[in-house]
Amino acid sequence: MTTFKRPHQLSCTRKLDIPFVKEMAQITQHMWRFGWDERNGGNVSYILDEAEVAQYLDIHTVIRTIKPAFPVHELAGRYFIVTGSGKYFKNVVADPEANLGVLRVSKDGEQLELLWGLKDGAVPTSELPSHFMSHIERLKVDPSHRVVIHNHATNVIAMTFIHDLDENQFTKTLWEMCTECIVVFPDGIAVIPWMVPGSSEIGRATADKMKEHRAVVWPHHGIFGTGSSIDEAFGLIETIEKAAQIYMLIVNQPIKQRITDRELADLAKAFGVTPREGILNIKQ
Repeated sequence: MTTFKRPHQLSCTRKLDIPFVKEMAQITQHMWRFGWDERNGGNVSYILDEAEVAQYLDIHTVIRTIKPAFPVHELAGRYFIVTGSGKYFKNVVADPEANLGVLRVSKDGEQLELLWGLKDGAVPTSELPSHFMSHIERLKVDPSHRVVIHNHATNVIAMTFIHDLDENQFTKTLWEMCTECIVVFPDGIAVIPWMVPGSSEIGRATADKMKEHRAVVWPHHGIFGTGSSIDEAFGLIETIEKAAQIYMLIVNQPIKQRITDRELADLAKAFGVTPREGILNIKQ
């Protein structure tokens, strides 16, 4: 039988004494300051360990239940901290309890049990179905997976208006922009067609790409990035966005030199990563 520490009394006005709440507040603030999450744009979901949650919250008291868009049997019993629907990232630090929520998927996968946050009747992000679908697929290929971040990375969006949306071509262009890119995302960038956000269709299309990729671009909308931690998921998006920014700066300029396919292959070999097949053209 698992024994949990007695939850700390949540007397702190902003609840930022809870590590996973503080981490979510900080990352949402960073993304808002970068201009990637205007108004109520963007969302984050983060899988938590039961023991970690039990140190700070009473896991035996359910504030209320929320019906998910579909049963999530594969995630039954899992704990999440998520951003709320219609919430502004700029406000999370000041009032995390209004803008974030800690949820547990019920044992039968039919309900979401609210343990903390989402006060005054708030609900989880409308993109939570897409997040859940992506979590399910990423856990199948990477048991250490924990985080899904969606934001409106400015230059990534801009790039989708002027660059071919073939994902191999999109990936290669990004690899060529920064030396570190092929090391950070050797699995490449997936791209799906434009779809209505929040729909089951976009969730399924994104999750299908998550079987082989950690980042999926939504044309003219934003990006989904995943990882085993907040830092890893955010760092992946940050690197992709930096490469897209460089591309947007030089796209109308004459290119005198670039990182070659051979140099990209040498980079991958030096850092022990395997580039996605079909992107580099290397003559033996």
